[in-house]
Amino acid sequence: MSNLLVTGGAGFIGANFVHYWMKTYPQDKVVVLDALTYAGNKANLDPVAENPNFAFSHGNICDTALVETLLKEHQIDTLVHFAAESHVDRSITGPDAFIETNIIGTHSLLKAAKRVWLDEGLNKENHRFHHVSTDEVYGTLGPNDPAFSETTPYAPNSPYSASKAASDHLVRAYHHTYGLKVTTSNCSNNYGPYHFPEKLIPLVITNILQDKPLPIYGDGQQIRDWLYVEDHARGIDLVIKKGRLGECYNIGGINEWANFDIVKLICELMNAKFSETPELAESFPDAQKAQQGIAQELITHVTDRAGHDRRYAIDPAKSNDELGYEPVESFASGIRKTVQWYLNNRSWWQSVLSGDYQI
Repeated sequence: MSNLLVTGGAGFIGANFVHYWMKTYPQDKVVVLDALTYAGNKANLDPVAENPNFAFSHGNICDTALVETLLKEHQIDTLVHFAAESHVDRSITGPDAFIETNIIGTHSLLKAAKRVWLDEGLNKENHRFHHVSTDEVYGTLGPNDPAFSETTPYAPNSPYSASKAASDHLVRAYHHTYGLKVTTSNCSNNYGPYHFPEKLIPLVITNILQDKPLPIYGDGQQIRDWLYVEDHARGIDLVIKKGRLGECYNIGGINEWANFDIVKLICELMNAKFSETPELAESFPDAQKAQQGIAQELITHVTDRAGHDRRYAIDPAKSNDELGYEPVESFASGIRKTVQWYLNNRSWWQSVLSGDYQI
């Protein structure tokens, strides 16, 4: 039995991890700490909200005293750190928040963990600080370059990825300097339920349902490795249970797609959904193009993002070999599940888009 503190657990990936963990380990206690900024939504945690082994704390990871209190009060032995500012566009227009949350916030957590677990001796021998990072710390790849491995030199290209790279180094330093028991995972692009609609896949789905343009940066040939969010949760589980202390593990979907091809695929899936299920037209009367089977006509090319990385790809060989990690979902199955989730959960994404969601 473990007691977990999950930071950023009301966000997209964090909430899916909480759902996964409580389903897989129902005897464990899970405490979520979330500041409920624009991308944090308590409704994401509704499926576990009534579980007696779940608790929620509304607070900021930069509040070191609060983190120490939670570690002691709930006898936390495992801290899983998702909390981060994560949208590249926002980091370009407002980098300060990314420095504050991703660097200062991570250091705040490390200080609290060191003080409670090491200095005061609570769970000194039996603790784990798991840090969730991103493939963007490695920079960008050319079309024929090998995928990122754990030995790829860091070369972040945006304020977001630079702030995550800094946090990765801090976690490593607290292990090597103080002996804090840490692991880090670097993941590829996630998709799935509860994904905030500013990101590519949910943006395309919800815009089709509203008959709005589908904006594609530049030529749309930017390539990403896509990972279904529950497969990410499975990977983190393996790192926590089997990963070597102080090590980093790449978690990827082995699934590279160009942005333009993703958008076309979603258009095709939505056209098919409306053709196969005529009653969807009553539920989504604004989705005129999808009803006509021509959702792709909503595609619009826009000016490319400044410093836009061309390609990301994860080599998960280390996770495969050491941990037995493999993604369960193919992209074909995962994207269909995702499209269906947004069709079934209109009230969730409409409340998010209107700003009328739980804080």
